[in-house]
Amino acid sequence: MIFRTYYQPLCNYAYTFLQDKEEAEEIVQSTFLNVWEKKETLSIRTAVKPYLYAMVRNACLNVIKHEKIKQKHAVEELAIGVHSHDSVSHAVAGSELELKIQEAMEKLPEQCRLVFKLSRFEELKYSEIAEQLNISIKTVENHMGKALKIMREQLKDYLPLLIVLMNGFLN
Repeated sequence: MIFRTYYQPLCNYAYTFLQDKEEAEEIVQSTFLNVWEKKETLSIRTAVKPYLYAMVRNACLNVIKHEKIKQKHAVEELAIGVHSHDSVSHAVAGSELELKIQEAMEKLPEQCRLVFKLSRFEELKYSEIAEQLNISIKTVENHMGKALKIMREQLKDYLPLLIVLMNGFLN
């Protein structure tokens, strides 16, 4: 009778914590199993309903805490894996990415490519580029916007590789 009365409401309650229907049902079933296994020694000092809700809440919080620990561990493992990654594979990936960047730059219009190179590789400010090329700052901004748009489009498949390589350089 207790199971039939409280099972679905407890599942709904557990779902509010976990946002996973199967996990919520598993928690509630486990709670009822615990109550059944300890029925001889169990001493409930309050009503059954708050006792069951407290058990479900605590079990859900334990699952959430465990999940956070697993995620933290996974992030640490990923970081260790990235740091211990073979330098040869970094070099190969880096040279492949460098080749793709060169190819993407070749697809830029000539003036656009020149502005991009001056900005990104020679680290000149827009005002310095404008002065050097005898064009307005607004024209430099337009060329850079166009260059970045084209480069993003050309290199979109290599973004994950770029992130991994940049992460290796930053750490």
